[in-house]
Amino acid sequence: MLKVVATKQVRLGMFVQELKGAWIDHPFWKTSFKLEDPADLKKLQASGVKQVVIDTARGLDVAELDAPVDVPAAEIKTTSKPIRISAIEERERAKWVINASKKAVISMFNDVRMGKVVNAEAAMQCVDDIAASVARNEGALISLLRLKTKDDYTYMHSVAVCALMVALARGLELSEAEIKQAGLAGLLHDIGKAGIPLEILNKPAALTDEEFTLVRLHPERGHALLLEADITDEVVLDVCLHHHEKVNGMGYPHQLKADEISLFAKMGAVCDVYDAITSHRPYKENWEPSDSLQRMAQWADHFDDRVFKAFVKSVGIYPIGSMVKLKSGRLAVVIDQSQKSLLTPIVKVFFSTKAKSRIPMDVLDLSKPGLQDVIIGHENPLLWGINDVDKIWS
Repeated sequence: MLKVVATKQVRLGMFVQELKGAWIDHPFWKTSFKLEDPADLKKLQASGVKQVVIDTARGLDVAELDAPVDVPAAEIKTTSKPIRISAIEERERAKWVINASKKAVISMFNDVRMGKVVNAEAAMQCVDDIAASVARNEGALISLLRLKTKDDYTYMHSVAVCALMVALARGLELSEAEIKQAGLAGLLHDIGKAGIPLEILNKPAALTDEEFTLVRLHPERGHALLLEADITDEVVLDVCLHHHEKVNGMGYPHQLKADEISLFAKMGAVCDVYDAITSHRPYKENWEPSDSLQRMAQWADHFDDRVFKAFVKSVGIYPIGSMVKLKSGRLAVVIDQSQKSLLTPIVKVFFSTKAKSRIPMDVLDLSKPGLQDVIIGHENPLLWGINDVDKIWS
């Protein structure tokens, strides 16, 4: 249950769902967390935050002698739905979320390797932070996660799939509870890889048949690890076990077909593949985001059509970081999505194909009325000798 309470009523053991007021006014990089450190309590009470929203289902309630602040229930509901901001505005916060999530996932994998169970509470905290970032801007965190290094891939892939699952769940208009389930499923979908030797996971060459057979066991191993950790959520277990199934029945481990695969497992399949092919991996270079979507669209027998279309809508036909060619002959990189159309994102122009040279950078919102330039297609940066696209948009 969510309650709005005065900051002076807050005590250790409470779960803070939201800090009311502007983000810049409070001393924390995240807005939802369990308050367990006395130093954090002092910082909160010394800040300019007057009220907080607590979740009594995940932490302590106010003391019996204290009464919660009388605030209409309708106002409480709005706290979990941040107002959308631009990708540039969200990017710094997204970096904090990524760093914290990376540490948490590395810790979870290391715990599993040492025979410990998965820390479900730490996983849910990651999901809350990631979901909040995606709600503020669906592309900022997702685009930054594509910049993962080859060495970070195994861990950051889990964070990326979590974010993609949250964005897709929102696009499918699932409930808030289902969005969190999807996020947790994405975060834990590859936990079975913790049982695979690092020299195989990070091998800079194609796997042998024996190594590939071992890797293909990770869904079942992950499913068993989650049960050992007393994680019984059906969605999380199902996605872990079945995110490599294909609608044509050629996936693994159970060769399920079409309607035999749950909605969430179909979501996991799309998100898992998209992040894999757009990321630098030890044995394979990444594909450009827009090109990746076009290639995935041709694999009609792999993905559920409804889920894939919703996925494209959630990341954009031209995802952040895509290089595109404009009707004017200029090249640009997508820096954010517009709310009017998937075909008219916000881009940063930087190159003239006519002069074959760099030009002064200029930001264009292609959705603005009267703007004559339009996107005529995506471009491969390497064909133009451009190797710093990521620096241009990020």
